[in-house]
Amino acid sequence: MRLNRAAATLAAVLLLAGCTGGTASSAAPSSAAPSVAPASDSAAPAASVDLASCPTSQPPAMPAGTSKLVTLTTAKGTIVIKVEGALSPIAAGNFVALAACGYYTGVVFHRLVPGFVIQGGDGTYGREPSVNMNSVGTGGPAYTIKDEPVTGTYTRGTVAMAKTSQPNSANSQFFIVLADIQLSPTYQIFGHVTSGLDAVDAIAAMPNSGDPNNTALQPVAMDKVAVSNP
Repeated sequence: MRLNRAAATLAAVLLLAGCTGGTASSAAPSSAAPSVAPASDSAAPAASVDLASCPTSQPPAMPAGTSKLVTLTTAKGTIVIKVEGALSPIAAGNFVALAACGYYTGVVFHRLVPGFVIQGGDGTYGREPSVNMNSVGTGGPAYTIKDEPVTGTYTRGTVAMAKTSQPNSANSQFFIVLADIQLSPTYQIFGHVTSGLDAVDAIAAMPNSGDPNNTALQPVAMDKVAVSNP
């Protein structure tokens, strides 16, 4: 199924800019693109997990012939993502490094756009039990990663990095595609859901605030995140 609404609005609006100190531009309608919101002035909540081993700069790229399985356990079911270095080595290495160090543990899916995407990964403002509903979607690590050519298209089950309108602005936030969509090829695809799309759909069906932000009203967390070999 093609999401014509997303394609139409994408061409007409700008993304948000600067998740880590950038300058805000016009807000995109929720179906336009999976974006990272402008940085918030709110104080960051204390982390409830030990993040001492998490990266503070762009992690090493994943070699092209390498793949990992990242398993997300949620209250709505288990989601297994196959991450492939051949798709986007930098984005793949970054996602696996954050998953392995515990960064995503307890972090919610804060944005739900039925028929389009679910988005999560804000470990600054989106971590249970201290989710900041006023700021979630604006945080992430203090570093960003370099852009890469996008390999593939945004089909159902695709997993890719969210970013702002600025180059090299992705960090920890990612999205899972709910249907075959038309989207500008600027969001680094690094994996695909191999099992658990029913859980993804169940998360997408949870209440949200509607346009323009589609903020999750009862956000579902990644209770446990594990990295393994295929």
